[in-house]
Amino acid sequence: MSDDAELTYADAGVDVEASEAATAALVGAVGEIDDSEYAGLVDIGDRYLALATDGVGTKLLVAEALGDYSTVGIDCIAMNANDLVAAGVEPVAFVDYLAVDEPSETFSEQVGEGLAEGAERAGLALVGGETAVMPEVIEGLDLAGACAGLAPKDAVFPGEAEVGDALVGFPSSGIHSNGLTLAREAVTREYEYDDPFPPNPDRTIGEVLLEPTRIYTYLLDSLREREVHAAAHVTGGGWTNLSRMGAFRYEITDPFDAQPVFEFVQRAGDVDDAEMHRTFNMGTGFVVALPEEEAESLADATDGRLVGEVRDGDAVAIRGLEL
Repeated sequence: MSDDAELTYADAGVDVEASEAATAALVGAVGEIDDSEYAGLVDIGDRYLALATDGVGTKLLVAEALGDYSTVGIDCIAMNANDLVAAGVEPVAFVDYLAVDEPSETFSEQVGEGLAEGAERAGLALVGGETAVMPEVIEGLDLAGACAGLAPKDAVFPGEAEVGDALVGFPSSGIHSNGLTLAREAVTREYEYDDPFPPNPDRTIGEVLLEPTRIYTYLLDSLREREVHAAAHVTGGGWTNLSRMGAFRYEITDPFDAQPVFEFVQRAGDVDDAEMHRTFNMGTGFVVALPEEEAESLADATDGRLVGEVRDGDAVAIRGLEL
């Protein structure tokens, strides 16, 4: 493939459909699990114990290139905590797993600082972790973790939107921690990570790509005060994540504007609009489906806004696209 060819996520090395099929096979092998689309739920009497696990992905390669691991700990906690919020569960505790080819006090300290900052933002406790030195398995490092949460049984979201629901969206902080394989492939066609970011030369391209994932735990109280039917954490798969709220047509009429980093990635990689929306959050990091009569009050009580509605069908319609 030539450097100026139109780029897709699969070309960059990530086949989303194959990944989802592999995950489904793993879940099928494990057996029946009482879960939502975002968390495993364990019945402990009058409450659910919820568990989620995720990592930072290839955002770590940007951190490695810059020698700056200070934000990836925030991302690790955010990706896990946000999944619990999408289920209606309050995150309470987190454990991390850092695998390295060789130990380094410098990046371990930076990762630890990020984890502490992420825990503070999410309002949860760091209760331990593991550092594994595996030179024959790992090249560089990998960072992942698991988050535990608790919720009264009547507080967990049903998980299924309803026709006629309004969709309230909440802004992202940028690329978050999904789609970095495509973003990295795109921008490194003609730039280095330490080059000035063209829309804002006071920052480097790498710094913009490392902008930490936004954490949405602050929404829980407002969501639980209303009849939320389902929520979507807009992560890997971009706007197609809305289909995790059920097979409906999601008409997106007023999404948040995409931050400049998305236009930059799209231009650098010659990525088409549909691929961008199937890969990235494009400015909106979290979406909630709830009755229309409650949507305005939720938006007024938070930093959200009405971004669309749920209709009969099976697609996500946004910015003239059908996903």
